[in-house]
Parts: sequence; structure tokens; C-alpha cells
Amino acid sequence: MSTIRVGVDIGGTFTDIVILDEKGDRYFGKTLTTYPDPSAGFMKGLDENLKKYGFSYSDITTIIHGTTLVVNALIERKGVKTALITTEGFRDQIEIGNENRYDLYDLFIENPTPLVPRSMRFPVRERILADGTVLTSIDEAEVKKIFKKVNAQGVEAVAVCLLHSYKNDAHEKRIYEIAQEVTPNIRVSLSSEVSPEIREYQRASTTIANVYVQPLVEQYLTKLENDLTDRGFNGQFHMMLSGGGTCTIDTACRFPIRILESGPVGGSIAGAFYSKLCNLNNLHVFDMGGTTAKASLIDNGEPLIANEFEVGREHRFMKGSGIPVKVPVVDMIEIGAGGGSIAHIDRMDLLKVGPESSSSEPGPACYGKGGKQPTITDADLILGYLNPDYFLGGEMHLDVEAAYKAIEDKVAKPLGLDTIEAAWGIHRVVNENMASAARIHAVEKGKDIRNYPLFATGGAGPVHVCNVAHILGVSEVISPVGAGVCSAFGFLSSPLSFDFVRSYSGRLDQLDFREVTQLLRDMENEGGAILKQSGVKDDDIQVIRTCEMRYAGQNHDISVPIPNGEIDHFSLQTIHENFKLQYEKLYSEASEGVPIKTVNWRVVVQGPHPKLSINSSDEKNERNPPVKNKRDVYFHEYDNYTMTPVYDRSTLTPGVEISGPAIIEERESTMVVTPSFNASIDRYFNLILKAKGESTYDNQDRKQQEYV
Repeated sequence: MSTIRVGVDIGGTFTDIVILDEKGDRYFGKTLTTYPDPSAGFMKGLDENLKKYGFSYSDITTIIHGTTLVVNALIERKGVKTALITTEGFRDQIEIGNENRYDLYDLFIENPTPLVPRSMRFPVRERILADGTVLTSIDEAEVKKIFKKVNAQGVEAVAVCLLHSYKNDAHEKRIYEIAQEVTPNIRVSLSSEVSPEIREYQRASTTIANVYVQPLVEQYLTKLENDLTDRGFNGQFHMMLSGGGTCTIDTACRFPIRILESGPVGGSIAGAFYSKLCNLNNLHVFDMGGTTAKASLIDNGEPLIANEFEVGREHRFMKGSGIPVKVPVVDMIEIGAGGGSIAHIDRMDLLKVGPESSSSEPGPACYGKGGKQPTITDADLILGYLNPDYFLGGEMHLDVEAAYKAIEDKVAKPLGLDTIEAAWGIHRVVNENMASAARIHAVEKGKDIRNYPLFATGGAGPVHVCNVAHILGVSEVISPVGAGVCSAFGFLSSPLSFDFVRSYSGRLDQLDFREVTQLLRDMENEGGAILKQSGVKDDDIQVIRTCEMRYAGQNHDISVPIPNGEIDHFSLQTIHENFKLQYEKLYSEASEGVPIKTVNWRVVVQGPHPKLSINSSDEKNERNPPVKNKRDVYFHEYDNYTMTPVYDRSTLTPGVEISGPAIIEERESTMVVTPSFNASIDRYFNLILKAKGESTYDNQDRKQQEYV
């Protein structure tokens, strides 16, 4: 009997499925996402693909799932009615925020509307000091009145965020006990459990967001579990974490905020896997799907991690214009630029693309499902990049005439262009948008994006990647087999993982080392216990420590690696050197003689990375690959259509070389090789594109090369 592992990624337009067996064979599936219940598409896609490839539910050992359910619920404000209990005097903290203006010169600036209105925020008498001592005991009678009141008002969820509860959680725990006595039907989230770290506004915001979506996530995952069990599945069902690990369903239901970006991180995790597989230290992951495009950096084989994220920005490129969430997340930038993103003319008569999307219902005009708005997919179809008879391997026919009409009516005529010019304009605008976002993201991290080969994933990523690479000045592109479902494959390469944080602030040279050591060990023991319950052996548990630190007087922290074991005076020098190294990476030069201050201590406890066997071949085929057919394709280099050879990706083997222009089709995506690039296949069947004039890709040479 075969055993398989399955990754399922629900995106805004498509639900992607990857099946991996013990021999290293991969099987791919793609189906339209269903609304309003995405679990229906999950089960439909899984049913169809298991049957298609000859597997059953009893063959599955593990299912790993990622979804945009949480982030969409927050953006669209589709959570439950929620209340906030906080320390007296801090009722308006989530509205005051950081007292910063994300745009100093905008007289009509709009801040994000809090998830909890003022009428649903309840102050309670209590006070714990910054050192954890109790100044004023909690007024329990008042707490009971609050819960009776919110219950009468139909509140389904309550967030509790008291001042300095990260240092002493006794009062928050007592509120939880009272809630269980008075209103056991109401869900309660405590900030000391969800985000036990300093900074009141971010901690409250995170706790509110967690409980706001909790009923929705519980209902969704419980339904999925029941549907899978009814079909005979008895393996492990895990969720992707925003930080790149995986967790149990129980953890996801308790802390749904941790799966906020569980879907989008899959491409980055896949990029990290291929970075190590192909001996590439650095990669720039370019993941363009049906609804959004994501850009992230892989540094030394690992994705960059941020400890704060913003949801529902009023202005998508304006940091500070969204709701802050303090959870570890793969550091990426995401813009509304997917295949379904709608092109329109703004009030200044300028062509704009996105962020609004046609999603899967009704979808782009060419889908023939009632969509009338012109989208990126419609433009790519008109330009010849997509085959109308081979979309999703021929399972879905694209209507070329509908695409022409949508672009002609909504873009070409209003701008006085012909339809081809309008289609190329849409394609070019979105490429410029994505390149600009990626460049900004890299610069903010102190990185030169030209030193990062592009890793193209997503259904639309390979279509646009060559032109994006040209704009960025990047000379190398890599795209794996099954690029269109690569996020789902990334799930399968992730370890079971749990992350913890505790605030312990002070000067590095004045810390109580025993207290720091105990704090770190407590987090490690808690994570280790959870992993052992999931069947991970002691010897397979890995611990990663970091601390957010800064120079005294500064306001921005940097994440610094911390050595394992006991923290003592000998560790101090190592920590100081690590801080200096990280600081210089970001700001070029570190300061000498300035005290260093610690803020938050973090521990990631994870199991072993799954051992994935990927098919490879050392045999090289130097014969010309068979041409599937030819068709007219528009390339800006020629300012016209040109008859272009089309290749079937499945027929290309290691050693094959193709000179652009060319089209390389597989069921889940299409690679457009522009005239400026040559393509080849490496030993892992990855497509390697090099700008003409560059040496061809050689995996052995790459082992010796390091990117700075």
C-alpha cells in the first residue's frame, strides 16, 4: 500500500493540491476556490485528485493545509461580535494606537477602524506594575457585571488585555475563571497567552484579532476534520503557521491569529527548500497567483522572519495604516496583482491594475462565468502567453473573444488605444507594480535585489517573471516543476513547530542571567511537551533562540541569535558579537561603547524537517526538445507578434537548452521565455533561465558561488 502526504492551499481564485509519495513522485491538482464555503472546494479537489491518481484517504499519513481565511475575515470584517476588557484608563488604546501619522502631509488621513467599537470596550479596576507586583487588586464584582452585560448584548467573544499582564498574568487568568463561571458560552482570549510581550497597543490588537476570528476558524476546521474522517482519513491534519512551521488543529483553533498568513507563506517555504536543494544561498521568491502577488527573500537558505504584521491597510504601501498583529510571520510584501486583478481607468485617466480582484466567481472575462471586467489573465490571453485550449491542462477553456471585448470596452476605447496596446499596457503596468514592491521590500531589509535570483511560482508567476526580472536587473530565474501549485508543496517541507515569546527588558550587561536562563527554559519545556504529544522524539527536537534588542535610546529592535544552554557571562560576548553583526547588516556600521538593551526573548521549538525525496537525474539530453506546436505571441522586444515555439514541460529533461522566445506549458502554469533569456533544465527538472550573455546554469559551479 502506498503512503502519501498531501498539501492543500486555498487561495482567492484557485485551491492547489500537491500529493507526494514515498518514492518522490509528485502529483498536482488545481481547482477553483468555492465561495462562501472554501472547504467545499478543498474536499472536491481532494476527492477528484485522489481518484485521478489512484489513491484513497486511508493512504494519507499527513495533510498540511494553508488558507487565507483568517486574513480575509479581518480585512472584510467578517468576524463575530467582540468586546474588550482592559485596565481602567486604557479603554481607547486601540484607537489612539502609537499616536503616529503614517502620512504626515495627508490632511484627510484615515486610520483603520478598530475591530471593537468604543461601546464594546470595558475598563476594569486593577493595576499591575511594570515589575509584576500588584498595586490594585482586581474588582471581581465589576468583572461579573461586564460579562453579564456583554452576554445580554449578544457578544460571542471577549479579548482581555490588562496593563503589564505579560509580566504577571494573575488578573487575566482570574477574569477567564470568572467568564467560565458566568458565561461559559462566550469565547475568551487572554493577551498573556496570545501575545505575552511588551507594547500595549499591539498586544491588545493581536488579542482582539485572535478571538474575533476564532469561532469562524473553529467552525471551518471542525467541518474539514469531520469531512475527512467520514471519508476514511485517519492520519495527521496540520495547519501552516505564518512563521513557516506547522501546528496541530487544536493549536490553530486556540490561536487562529498564528495562521494569519498560512497560505501565502507556502511559496517562501518552497523557495527555502529549493535554495538548499540547488545550493543557492539566496533567492527572491516571486509568487503570483490568481488574486495576489507576493515577494519574499531567502537569505542563506532561510526565509526572513518578521515579528509584526499589518492587516487591512488603508493604503497598501503605507506602513502604519493597518491593524498591527504581533505574531512571527515570513517577511513578505503582498500586493493585489494576481491573474484575476481588475484593470481600470482612474479619475485621472490613468491605467491602474488591482487591487480589486474578480476572484473565482465570476472570475476574469475569459473564464466565461459572467465576468465582464478586464483582468491580467485576459490581457495575457490576448498577448498569446496562455493557450485557450490548455488552461488547467485543457480542463477549462478560455474565451478569447470575451477577453478582447472586456479590454476593448473598459480600457482600449477610453484610452484611445487598440486592444493589443491596451493588453500590453495592463501586462506592463502590473509588472512595474510588482517590481517596485519587490525592490522596496529588499531595500528596507538592506539587500541588493540584483544579487537574488528570481524563484517563480504561482499560476501567473512564470508568465510574468522574465519581464519582472528585466525591470529589476536580475539575470537569473528559477522555476520548479509544478510551479503553479508550489505553495502547497512548500507546506510539505515544513516542520512541526511552536514559537514562544516573553518580555524581559534591561541592559544586556546588567541582566539577571539566572532569570533569563529560566525564562528561556520554561518556553523550551512548554514547546517540547507539545511536540512530544505529537510523537516527536527528544533527540529530534530543535531549539532556536533569538532576542529583540537595540541600542539604549533607540526605538527599533533587531532580532539577534542567542546561544543555547545556560546564559552566563561567557554567553554575553557571543550575544554582543551577534548583535553587532546583525546591526551592521542593516545599518552598515555598529556603534561602540553604547549600551545594548534587550526587549523580547523568543524561542522556536521545532521537530525535524520532513525528509522529501525529489526525483532527479544526472543523465543529460543534448538533443533538441520536441516542439509541441507554434503560435503567435506578442513580445515588446519586437513590438509585435512573432511565431513562437511551444514546448510541453513534461518532455523536457536535464541538459535541454532552449533559446528565447519560447513558451513552455505545464498543466498548472505557463513559462513565457522572452527573447532576452535562454532556458535550460537542471538535474532536478527545474527550469533555469539566464539572461542572454550570461553563462549557462551549472549546479556544480553554483556550489562554489556565494552571494553577498
